[in-house]
Amino acid sequence: MIEARHLRVLRAVATTGSFSAAARELGCTQPAVSQQMKALEAAAGTPLLVRTGRETRLTEAGEALVRHAGGILAGLAAAEEEVAALAGLRAGRVRLVSFPSGSSTLVPTAVAAMRADHPGTRVSLVEAEPPRSVEMLRAGDCEIALAFRYGEEPWGHHPAEGWEREDLVVRPVLTDRLVGLVPEGHSFADAEEVGIGTLAEEPWIAGCPRCRRHLVEVCEAAGFTPRIDFATDDYPAVVGLVGAGLGVAVLPELAVESVRPRGTRAVRVSPAVQREVVALTLPDLARVPAVSAMLERLEAAARR
Repeated sequence: MIEARHLRVLRAVATTGSFSAAARELGCTQPAVSQQMKALEAAAGTPLLVRTGRETRLTEAGEALVRHAGGILAGLAAAEEEVAALAGLRAGRVRLVSFPSGSSTLVPTAVAAMRADHPGTRVSLVEAEPPRSVEMLRAGDCEIALAFRYGEEPWGHHPAEGWEREDLVVRPVLTDRLVGLVPEGHSFADAEEVGIGTLAEEPWIAGCPRCRRHLVEVCEAAGFTPRIDFATDDYPAVVGLVGAGLGVAVLPELAVESVRPRGTRAVRVSPAVQREVVALTLPDLARVPAVSAMLERLEAAARR
């Protein structure tokens, strides 16, 4: 009989590539991982892993089992939480994954409200950006993914993985407008609005890879390719570089809110650019009381 704990171990081995790395990820010993794998192979009736030297790879049967493991574990977690909540054993748990500027602006307010209203609910947070956060949701590693996208780009790696797919429940949270950030002494520092084309000759400071790609697309639509002198995933670093007079940037308002933009001025850019921020979950999870309550608190935090 295949057990959920065996599937978790198999998935960890497949993700990390070795028994020792899987043991570190799961917080157990390597012999324990080896024992679980032997039990799983006995239950499956066929080898699932092939070890050649230091390399561990999946057999065809192992790959098939890993493909199904995420959905099985996600469904099991949803069932456990819903039954526990209905039985009154506990209010439940919510594992939340969020992108950094959402973690520092929307999440604290939402989690504080959740704790005040439902003190028995355990809420945890890890950071990841889409598409990784969406992969974690589908793999059963979280109950809610706070994510964003620009325009009609997909949530996942491929165009078919848009939010329209039936396996995702999408709760709109807010529309996050992008603003220009220039040094205090810049010629546009006191402007109410700046056409992005007027910044064509400026050195640019770009953010995360997806934001960077989107910046290039917006600038090219305005007729120029930005000269990106600095690129960093760290928003305080972007603000610090702009404040030091080393270039200009376009950042989401949530990102500007999450740091103290010393030495900089925020200006509206035209044409208006924005990103869509949503909370994603799975249909089964959306019915879990704790998950539903957390989704409501995220929406309320955005309204504030």
